[in-house]
Parts: sequence; C-alpha cells; structure tokens
Amino acid sequence: MKKYKQILIISLVILLFAAYNLSIYALVTYRCGANFKSRIIEPERYLPFDNNAEFSRIETDFQLSGEPPRIDGAAALLPVYAALVDAVYPENSVEFDGENYTENSAIRFTDTVEAYKAVVDGSADIILCAAPSKQQREYALQQGAELEYVPIGLEVFVFFVNADNPVDELTVDEIRAIYSGEITNWKDVGGINRPINPIDRPEGSGSQTVMLSFMNGEEIRKNPLGIIGGAIGFSFRFYVDGIVANDGVKLLSVNGVYPDKDNIKNRTYPIIYPFYAVYRKDNDNENIAKLIDFILSEDGQDIIESNGYTPIK
Repeated sequence: MKKYKQILIISLVILLFAAYNLSIYALVTYRCGANFKSRIIEPERYLPFDNNAEFSRIETDFQLSGEPPRIDGAAALLPVYAALVDAVYPENSVEFDGENYTENSAIRFTDTVEAYKAVVDGSADIILCAAPSKQQREYALQQGAELEYVPIGLEVFVFFVNADNPVDELTVDEIRAIYSGEITNWKDVGGINRPINPIDRPEGSGSQTVMLSFMNGEEIRKNPLGIIGGAIGFSFRFYVDGIVANDGVKLLSVNGVYPDKDNIKNRTYPIIYPFYAVYRKDNDNENIAKLIDFILSEDGQDIIESNGYTPIK
C-alpha cells in the first residue's frame, strides 16, 4: 500500500510540474513567440486602392505605365510596398481573392524566405527585404542569379519581453550573452530569479538573419530551463510596435536608449539596419529602375517614413 502511495505522489508531482510548464508556455513564451508569425498580418488590412487600408497614402504625379514589376517582400514591410503600389501602380494590376493576392496580381505577400526565392526564380521582379541570409545568397549563386541590393530605408532591431517583466533595458553585451547561453537567469540582469527563454526565428527570415549578424559570430544557444522562464524576443520595431501592437509585450531600451522615432532619426539607438529593394540584374523590365528611382525620390521616402520606417536619405 505504501508503495502505491509513493507512486501516486510522484505521479501527482509530475502532473503538477507539467501543468506549470504548460501554463508558463501559454501565458509567457507562446504569447511572446506568437508575435513572430508572419501570417499574423492579414493582407486585407493593407489592400492597395482600398479606402479602409491601414497604410499611409501620399499623392504623387508619377505613375507607372506598361508592365508593372511584380513586387513581394518581408511581412514587416507589407505596409510600405502596399503603399507604393497604391501610389504608382495601375489599379487593375492588383487582384485579391479574399485571403491573398492571386498569381496574376502585381503585388504578392509571402515572407522574406519565399520572397528571396521568388526573385531568384523569376516569379517576382522586385522584393523589399532585409539583407539575405548566407543560404539565400548561395541559392542565388546556384541558380546563376546576380542580385542587386539598393538600400531604401532604415529600421531598428528591437528586443522585447512580457510587459510584466521588471527589466526595462539591457546592454548589447548582455543581449549577446543571453542568446549565447552565458546569461541564463533574469536576476543576473536586474530582474527576478527566473530562467530566461531566448526565442529566435526560423532560419532565413529577415529578423533571424539580422540577429545572426548582431551576434557577431557567436552561436545562438537555447536555455534548457527556458520553458519555465520568462521569454525575450527580437524583431523589427515597426512589426512589433506598429503591425502586431500587442499590449502584452514591451520594447527594451538598449545601452540606455529607447527605440522611439527620435532616437532612430538621430541614430542614438545602437542597432539600426538598412532594408533593400532587391532585383535580378538580368531582369529586363524597365519599370524596375523607374520604381526604384521613385522610392528614392522625396515622395517615395515620404511613403517609407509615413508608414513607420526611417528614410535612407
């Protein structure tokens, strides 16, 4: 009888521990990680030529004629390239089936991984993305595609935690130490005694590529106890603060500087990266050059700034 009681107690302890892990995952880790899913952006929110679209419009005299370039890009940049299409593309070049853009539409919406593949394979003429990953560069090389990268805007790379986390800021060195596995508990960076769960992104995504660059050669390592701890995540600022806009998370200051628009413009926030218009050099659609000239014009840079990003100029 005593043996059965011991087995029952052990079983209850295991069940309670599992229930605790699941609750922490649901309340903290999943909630933070859910902000990384590109399909959390509904493309119908950013439909060109729709009066209810959630991007900022400008009036311009420039209009594309002839065959408009098929445009795609990172999920975080959808408001920018939707606004560009709205400004200078013919209205009949956009087709939407209620869930996504059709194959005949001049604007597509995938993500960084699929967009880089599309521009190499020829199903997209131009994409708006962060710099490519090593694998994406190698794929282009294997396919004999020479890509041109034109910087068109700046975005800051941000780190965020649950809104209830008492930690409000970290240094660059502390963040690298967290993601390399050197720092594993929040108490070591001014928080409570709780494991840190550093969340990363799928390989090839724009933010994961930037994160690897930010790590400066250090390997990203998982914390084995992270599942029962408090999460930290990373992304581009406008994706977190403007598109997802989840009150359950907060952005962290880095090196004592908060990533607001003023600190981006004056370049005091320490982690700023360009994003690019990318196309194949052998693409003979003459409207690609015209579109890029427009993006770099005053009107085009106004589109970038009014939709939450920092102009390159």
